[in-house]
Amino acid sequence: MTLRELINSVDSEQYSESALYQRLRETKPEYGSNRRIEVKLVNGEITITDVHVGSLGDILTYQIDVAPDLQMTKTQLLDEILKEMSSNTFSDEEQAEFWNDFDNLQKAKIVR
Repeated sequence: MTLRELINSVDSEQYSESALYQRLRETKPEYGSNRRIEVKLVNGEITITDVHVGSLGDILTYQIDVAPDLQMTKTQLLDEILKEMSSNTFSDEEQAEFWNDFDNLQKAKIVR
């Protein structure tokens, strides 16, 4: 399943306060690439890779690979992916710069 399919398969009322979720719902998928979001357990912690990209439209097309031994509901999976995408490790200034440029398609195309 792609991130877009996951977003469309969960109850949107649960995420009514999430600005990132709302933004992803409104974004139209682009062509993306062959990248995959990987979800696995590392040292007892859920680890998610390949969610920081230059365009929301691209990430919506990424397939999600969940490790077979990791049992999660779709809602838990989306919670973890949104948490990783909003990354609490950025400073406020870094987050502001990231979100200001995140949906700038011109910059995204230059990076690619």
